[in-house]
Amino acid sequence: MIALIDYGMGNQRSVFKALETVGGEVVLSDSPIVISRAEAIVLPGVGAFHAGMEEMNKRGLVEPIKDSIKKGRPYLGICLGMQFLADMSREGDRKTKGFGIIKGEVLRFPEKDSDGKRIKVPQIGWNTITIKKKSVLLSEIPDETYFYFVHSYYFKCNEPEFIAGECEYGVRYAAAIEKDNIFATQFHPEKSQNAGLKILKNFINFCKVKNIR
Repeated sequence: MIALIDYGMGNQRSVFKALETVGGEVVLSDSPIVISRAEAIVLPGVGAFHAGMEEMNKRGLVEPIKDSIKKGRPYLGICLGMQFLADMSREGDRKTKGFGIIKGEVLRFPEKDSDGKRIKVPQIGWNTITIKKKSVLLSEIPDETYFYFVHSYYFKCNEPEFIAGECEYGVRYAAAIEKDNIFATQFHPEKSQNAGLKILKNFINFCKVKNIR
C-alpha cells in the first residue's frame, strides 16, 4: 500500500489517478498512523516551501515521513516533495528547514542567465532533462525527454552523486534525484503524458521488487 500524502497543498487527485493507472494500490491520507504503516510514500506538492512545511508539522507528518525513509521504505517526492528533501529553503525573506536528507538548499531562479538574458519566473511548461547516471526512476527514459515543470525555486543539490537528471533554466539544477530508496522529481510526472507515467511505473515496479503490494 502506497500512502499519497495530503497536507492541503498539491495536485493529489491527479497524482492518485496516475498512480492507479500504472498499477499502484494507493490511499490518500493525512494521518500520521497511516503514513507510518504504509509500505511506500508519495509526497506531491505545489506552492510555498514554508507553508508546506508548516502544514505538515501541524498535522504531525514530518517525523513519520522521515522515519519511513530511514527504514528504507520507498519515497517519491514530486515538485515541492523533492525540495523538502533539502537542508533548507531560502524562499522569500526567510530560511526554512527541510527534511535534511539530501544536502543542498532551495533557491529562487535568477532574474538573468549567464548571458544576461532575462528569465521568466516561474518556469511553466515543457523542458528537457539530461540523464546523469543509471537510474531506477529514469529507466527506459531517453536522454533529453520533455517533462512538464511549474516552479519558481530550484533545488541546488550539494551531493551531485545523487542527481539522476538535470535541467537547465537560467541555471543547471537537479530535475531528478535518486538515493537508495529515495526518488524525487522537480517536474510533474502526472502532467507529463506517457513519459511521466513511465516514471511512476518505474517507481511502482521498484516497490514491487521490495515486496510491496
